Amino acid sequence: MTFVFLRGQLGFMKSRGMEVHVMSAPGPEISEFVREEGATAHTVDMVRRITPFRDLKVLWQMVREFQRVRPDIVQASTPKGGLLGTIAARIARVPLVIYHVRGLTYTGARGIQGRILRATEKIACSLAHRVLCVSDSVRAQLNEDGLADPDKTLVLLNGSSNGVDASQRFDPRHFPDSTRDFLRFSLGIPKSSPVLGFVGRLVHDKGLDDLASVFDEVSQHYRDAHLLIAGDWEPRNPVSTETRARIENNPRIHLTGGQPDPAGYYAIMDVLAFPSLREGFPNVPLEAAAMEIPVVATRVTGCVDAVEHQRTGMLVEPRDTAAMAHAIVCYFADPKLRRQHGLAARARALENYRPEDIWQALFKIYAGGR
Repeated sequence: MTFVFLRGQLGFMKSRGMEVHVMSAPGPEISEFVREEGATAHTVDMVRRITPFRDLKVLWQMVREFQRVRPDIVQASTPKGGLLGTIAARIARVPLVIYHVRGLTYTGARGIQGRILRATEKIACSLAHRVLCVSDSVRAQLNEDGLADPDKTLVLLNGSSNGVDASQRFDPRHFPDSTRDFLRFSLGIPKSSPVLGFVGRLVHDKGLDDLASVFDEVSQHYRDAHLLIAGDWEPRNPVSTETRARIENNPRIHLTGGQPDPAGYYAIMDVLAFPSLREGFPNVPLEAAAMEIPVVATRVTGCVDAVEHQRTGMLVEPRDTAAMAHAIVCYFADPKLRRQHGLAARARALENYRPEDIWQALFKIYAGGR
């Protein structure tokens, strides 16, 4: 999934004369990605969970690779990759070490796990010369929690890891009414039925347990409403067994599985629900915005940056299923408001989140050094 945040970015840096290398766990994803971007791959045997002896071995592999390649810049991300990457880069005396904070996983953890995750963030931030935060709200939270030196933290332009390709990939003009009607027909959704959408990983932290309840409440007002879910169930951080059964057994809920190109599915949505419990700067609300779809999201880090309340969508408190259902019903009942917020959302995406602008801002960080 991390490669989604880098697509197009590495090719841009290479076009500016940079030699680009990518270090990641092995797998078909990295091979395909470096082929598309024209980068060089380096694989290490790293896993997400905490594995002390294995992690030490990975750290040593990273140090050896950095000493061999001798990069001028190392940019590390994710809690595990950020920790090991910044330590290895410092040991190898890399001139510029950047830690890119794409989310605050410790905010969703408790007990010893929460303390460990907070510690890894603090160490990575202290070792980095620059700490890039994916959004203003993440930067504010990181600084408020005392995990980073405020003088080292910054946000590129308006935030986001990679922006959104609103001019090509996510352009509603590519989907005429005939295409939208066919997509609805293929899924068994009547042409006149309102469609609520969700795109993302099907896990608890994305609010799937709440989404099922939200749809039940919406259905009390719109018995012909349908819910379109594009994403895969994941074993880590699973939803409850009851929630999964409610979703899979409802004939008006449509599961498409994970979609590498979800633009067509956005095209048949009337509203996107995004009940996430924590984010860095989510891509999905930006993609929906580019497709002129208003978003009802939770008022958590990241979402408050991606959605402008009562202009491009609506924000509600996390876990407040009644408030989220009410906002969705308001959109279903008012096509004019839905259209107004959808148009404003696309205009905002085009103005503030062009990928090329974000890449250029990052290139300036690289060129400026420490």
